[in-house]
Amino acid sequence: MKKKTALGLASCMVAISAFLTVPVFAFEKHDGHGSVVSNEKDTTTPIKHVVVLFDENVSFDHYFGTYPHAANLPGEPKFQAKKGTPHVNGLTKELLTHNPNLYNPKRLDRSQAMTDDMDHEYTAEQKAFDGGKMDKFVENTSGGKDKSLVMDYYDGNTVTALWNYAQHFAMSDNSYGTTFGPSTPGALNLISGQTHGATGYLKGVKVGDIKDNVANGTVIGDPDPYYDKASDPNRPQAAMSGKNVGDLLNAKGITWGWFQGGFRDPKAQHQNIAGKWVTDYNPHHEPFQYYQSTANPNHLPPTSVKMIGHTDQANHQYDLEDFWKAAEAGNLPAVSFLKAANYQDGHAGYSDPLDEQHFIVNTINRLQKLPEWKNTAVIIAYDDSDGWYDHVMGPLVNGSNDPQYDALFGPGNAGTPKLGPYLDRAGYGPRLPLLVISPYAKKNFVDHTVTDQASILRFIEDNWKLGRIGDHSFDAVAGSLKNMFDFHHGPRNEKLFLDPITGEPQKNEK
Repeated sequence: MKKKTALGLASCMVAISAFLTVPVFAFEKHDGHGSVVSNEKDTTTPIKHVVVLFDENVSFDHYFGTYPHAANLPGEPKFQAKKGTPHVNGLTKELLTHNPNLYNPKRLDRSQAMTDDMDHEYTAEQKAFDGGKMDKFVENTSGGKDKSLVMDYYDGNTVTALWNYAQHFAMSDNSYGTTFGPSTPGALNLISGQTHGATGYLKGVKVGDIKDNVANGTVIGDPDPYYDKASDPNRPQAAMSGKNVGDLLNAKGITWGWFQGGFRDPKAQHQNIAGKWVTDYNPHHEPFQYYQSTANPNHLPPTSVKMIGHTDQANHQYDLEDFWKAAEAGNLPAVSFLKAANYQDGHAGYSDPLDEQHFIVNTINRLQKLPEWKNTAVIIAYDDSDGWYDHVMGPLVNGSNDPQYDALFGPGNAGTPKLGPYLDRAGYGPRLPLLVISPYAKKNFVDHTVTDQASILRFIEDNWKLGRIGDHSFDAVAGSLKNMFDFHHGPRNEKLFLDPITGEPQKNEK
């Protein structure tokens, strides 16, 4: 049944002078704990709130390959780049007409928003890279009947909102999946920079490694989280050891939460634009449920709106509705990870760029109306590439030589492990979109700094002085996001409200 998002009433607005340099703290007590925590502790940048929109399965070229040039065919939302818009490392004429793969890339339009899912497994993606030649995607990651589809791309007439955000804020054309592989490794790398430390379970029985899911104690597939009662008991499951960013935030008393569509009712469904009913909640998209320290196995609700972001029975794991209840009550957590319901997460096969656009635009439109917007940074990132073609191979910062699953340079060869002895963490993986929307984001800017999913983790760690995860986490080598910000000239007052259907700027919106 389709659910409507609950709206709270805005309250607790605090006026802060633009010239105030002394940090202002909003102190509250933990119910039942008696400990005092700060909702906005001192930070190393002016950013007091980070909101990560973590979407699904898109390579950079799939969404931005021809940026900033759109076809602008009749009947489609138009995109016209601003004068001076920087170009990206995208699809050149040579790549569009004489591509080294079996097929040339083709433009997909809005009528082709729903597509088949591609193959995006750890080994398949390495084979598609073919040692950096980037010429074996059709043979290894194509999905469905049309083998040429894996090469294709959208432009600013379909992913219009994202292109417009890039025009007004900052984007990267040099950011990557931390490792190769599907959703779960990407989500784990976002919150810990670490896919090692996994124990596999089959039907509740501890088995260690699981074919195509856990190898040498490392997650390479999509097992469901062991500490989630909504996980399918017939699917492989995994439990993670070690720390994640939630543990670091808790140690410092920083408010945070993971907010996912369908978390409150894991059986709830919505219809996508094709009219197909899709279950909202996906357990293996919820990375904190793999860790006992941060799991909410029974999906318990927060004890009150006031406690959202603090430690109670919800243990920082919430439904998307809880995010907006907290935000409208003046209780926006310092760090929030937002995961759309499945039909709006952009994952090919059951979602699409148009449904995804609704989620992104509606979220950012609402955030810009909050008093906290002046010191907020929204980061739009993706968990994996879905196997979609991209022409760029990033630096190999960590290798792996598992004879069963590694194949980047041939069977059993994806380089030598550099970040500790753990296998099956070869990366960086595919190039992915990354955008920063904030009053402090550089305007119409393309960043070429090498970053990865763990760079988001590192920004949070550095901003709140949390320290590092340790145990050979990728956070130790992750590139910085700071070049996407301008912290020297103060926040910009400009806001950008878009139409969730067309992705074009709304008129008469303030």
